[in-house]
Amino acid sequence: MGADDKIKNAAEDLGGKAKEAFGKATNDDSKVAEGKGDQASADVKKAGENVKDAFKN
Repeated sequence: MGADDKIKNAAEDLGGKAKEAFGKATNDDSKVAEGKGDQASADVKKAGENVKDAFKN
């Protein structure tokens, strides 16, 4: 996994956490769901990159 990909995934995860927190603070269920979706997307990308890394070694 390249450093650039790690940074992008971490940023997406943090952005998702921020959206989720904002949604909870404002009682906006759609923002909470959107934030959780962003976090899940970052997790899937991270897992895919980890699989690629495993096969490189």
